[in-house]
Parts: sequence; C-alpha cells; structure tokens
Amino acid sequence: MSSDETSTNTTGIDPTVRQTGAQLATGENTNTLLQTDGLVKRFGGFTACDDVDFGVDEGELRCLIGPNGAGKSTLLKLVTGTYAASEGSIYYDGHDITDFEPHERVQQGISMKFQVPSVYGDLSVRENVRLPIQRFADGAERRRRVDDALTASGLSDHADAPANTLSHGQQQQLEIGMAASLEPDLLLLDEPVAGLDVEERAEIADRITRLNEERGIAFVVIEHDTEFVADIADHVTVLHQGEIFREGPIEEISADPEVKRIYLGGDH
Repeated sequence: MSSDETSTNTTGIDPTVRQTGAQLATGENTNTLLQTDGLVKRFGGFTACDDVDFGVDEGELRCLIGPNGAGKSTLLKLVTGTYAASEGSIYYDGHDITDFEPHERVQQGISMKFQVPSVYGDLSVRENVRLPIQRFADGAERRRRVDDALTASGLSDHADAPANTLSHGQQQQLEIGMAASLEPDLLLLDEPVAGLDVEERAEIADRITRLNEERGIAFVVIEHDTEFVADIADHVTVLHQGEIFREGPIEEISADPEVKRIYLGGDH
C-alpha cells in the first residue's frame, strides 16, 4: 500500500465491514456513551416521549430539566428498561440495548437512583449497601466494593447505624452510593435533591461531582432546582411535551426567553 493510500484511512475501521447503527452512534471510535434514536413512548393515546434523539458523552455530567409532565422520568425509565419503547432505538457503548431487560442493562454499565429513597430502614447502612453488590461480587471483592460505596455516599461513619435513623438527605446519599457500587459507566438520578435543605443539596452536589471527576462516571440528573443544576452540569437538556426543546450550557438555557416561558414560569 502506498503512503497516500495509508493516509486515507486513519480511523482504524475496516471499510469492508459494515457497522451497525449502535456502533456508528456509540462505538469505540466515538465519545458517545448513550444515544437514543427517534425514541417514542406511548401510554394509550398519550405520547410521553416523542421522537427523542438524546445523547450523553463518556464522563459527561448532564442535567435534564423541564416542567412537570415533560417526559423526563419516562426517558430515564426507557433507558433503564423499566419501560419498553413504543418506537425507536437505544444505543449504549456500541450495543443496541432497545430490547435488553433491565438487569442486562445493569450488566452493560447503567445504574439508576429513583426519586423516592427505597432503603431498608431496619437494616444497617452497610447491609443496605451490600444488597446490590452481593449479586455481582463476593469475598474480598464484595468487601472492597462495600467500603467504596460507603465512601462514595459519605456515610462511612454511619456504617453500622440503622438506615431509618438517617436524615432524608443522608438516605439520598446512601442510594447514590448504592447505585455507584455497581461501578456503572452511566448513573441516572431522578430529582436527588427534592425536599432537601441548602446544606443537604450542597452535600449531594459534592457526591455527584466527586464520582464524576474521580471515577469518570457519566451522569444524567433530572432536577428542577436550577441553582443545583448550575452547580453541577456540563450540559443541560430541556424537555417539553415529550420533546427536546433546547440543549446547551446552563448559562444559555437560563437566559433563553422561551425556556423561561415554559419552564421558569414566564408564561404565568
């Protein structure tokens, strides 16, 4: 092969091998970890997500905002497999996971913490942390991951306390640590600071940014608190009526008059 011929193929991809849509969108030659393609979810005659193309890069910290009923939680539940898509595709790390079961998506590297804490109050903090880990590890590896999860949650000093003695904010921290214990590449959080005070919100923000920076976990965070969003987000996506309305840095989103109209109350 001549030097000219060599210089024409710098991607490392064999041009004779046809790539799948998942490989083209999220394969090893991209920085994209998650990509949805024309994603639709209908509940009877109601369309909760409508032709959504939503992408997240490796190590990105993305916030998902919008008014109530915009389709934010539905989108995350489609990504985790809690809901099956009505139409469209979900690509993750080079794989088409549209038809994967939820546990198969966890195995691929996706984890989620839902809005309402679901810890077992009668169990200790350590025992709660151990529950998701024991399905994937045992012995020394399990102990290591339990200790890492306690550190990630900031609750090492409360390891032996019953979970029902924790504050609401600490329970949110615990669930973030539990979700991180699965060592995901992508962690989805649904309103992690709802009902928390200023100090608790700051603690959650610190937990998220540390996991993002120190462990390289990509995040998608649903949140209504725009100050919290401004503290943590690299990039913001606005959903409205099941569709992507705007995307961009928080400074642009906050200053957008149309976003103010539909989200910040400017239409009242």
